[in-house]
Amino acid sequence: MTQFKDLGLKEELLKALDELGFKEAFPIQEAVIPVLLTGRDVVGQAHTGSGKTAAFSLSMLQEIQPKKGIQGLVMAPTRELAMQISDEMKKHGKYTGVRIATVYGGQGMGLQLDALDRGVEIVVATPGRLIDHLKRGSIELRDITHIVLDEADTMLDMGFIDDIQFILDLAPENRVMSLFSATMPTEILRLSEEYLKNPKQFLLDADDLSGEGIEQSYLVIKDRDKLKYLIDFVKQTKGQCVVFCSTKYRTRDVAKFLHQEKFDAVAIEGDMSQHRREQSMSKFRSGKADILVATDVASRGIDVPKVELVINYDVPNQEMAYFHRIGRTARAGAKGRAITFVSYSSVGDWNLIKRQIKVDLIDLNKEMGIEISIPDPLKRQVPSRRYGGQSGGYSRGSRSGGYGRTERSDPRDDRRGGRKRYGDRGGRNSYGGRSRW
Repeated sequence: MTQFKDLGLKEELLKALDELGFKEAFPIQEAVIPVLLTGRDVVGQAHTGSGKTAAFSLSMLQEIQPKKGIQGLVMAPTRELAMQISDEMKKHGKYTGVRIATVYGGQGMGLQLDALDRGVEIVVATPGRLIDHLKRGSIELRDITHIVLDEADTMLDMGFIDDIQFILDLAPENRVMSLFSATMPTEILRLSEEYLKNPKQFLLDADDLSGEGIEQSYLVIKDRDKLKYLIDFVKQTKGQCVVFCSTKYRTRDVAKFLHQEKFDAVAIEGDMSQHRREQSMSKFRSGKADILVATDVASRGIDVPKVELVINYDVPNQEMAYFHRIGRTARAGAKGRAITFVSYSSVGDWNLIKRQIKVDLIDLNKEMGIEISIPDPLKRQVPSRRYGGQSGGYSRGSRSGGYGRTERSDPRDDRRGGRKRYGDRGGRNSYGGRSRW
């Protein structure tokens, strides 16, 4: 593998990397850094854990000058990811004198204004809060020379596309820009065509949705049995564990149960204050908590090398959400495990995801000798319409019977008649509303 010293990085960056124990570049870093340093735009398709943050971070820190105003801008979809990027960039730029500020919704504006007033050269931001600062005049883009869009597909899914275009239209045309995304839907390709100039494309792992280095397995069980098996698997785990739930109510209930069972667990969900979320992540990252229970809000904002196991307590309702979840383990080439609990009502969703997985899956039902008995809706007796039967038939409107794709084990989890598209991120989503991210 190519070493960082061979990529033309300055001594201040190499010194920081050496202290962090990084000598050899990952493939995306080896490919992207030299191109960005020549001033050419980049489109990179790579999955979580591939090392893309260091690729754009080191390139940006190489060129930006201290005490010359805001020259670098990184946009990310969630506050957790924005904070993670900032932390990593600060480590990389330890000896450069470059200062970095993070701006995101949920944190007091006063704290961010104070940081900006002290002078910064790089801003890492979520689009909604960045626009708030632009309108206040506390952030100006006239001196921007480097722009990064990270996790562009998630920003698209969360409804940020108009915000991103608004921001890019305010930035100077003469800048180096990079766009990173796990997938490349049509809207992202159009965005790159409009705002990037002759970009070099790197489609690393474009066809690999396997989750390399991750042992993936699944267990089909009744919903009420999930807590029992959760405890069994957690007890077998020596390292840290992340448990993903589909809703904030589930997240709270599972975290509470783990506390009752005397586990060191913390939770992150959309209704928590930013202070509590930061406390939870800090405790988990420092190793003071062994288990993190979270909604998909955290699926792209956790970079903890010691995560040994990811448990999908609920099946995600999108294929890519599954791969982002399990990507929290096996970071930076390490090994890890992922187990998905499949309740009977989620078998259809799981079958869709299975088609995208290109490695052998372990069927824990067979290994553990657990029999499953999924009700066959076609064998149910459907009451005749003329008698007005409503309690057990198989119909699209039935709430108490039938076999559908939406799990209704907790009425609090389903007030819209179906699961939310991306859990409870709290930002702009398919239901509209102003972003707080």
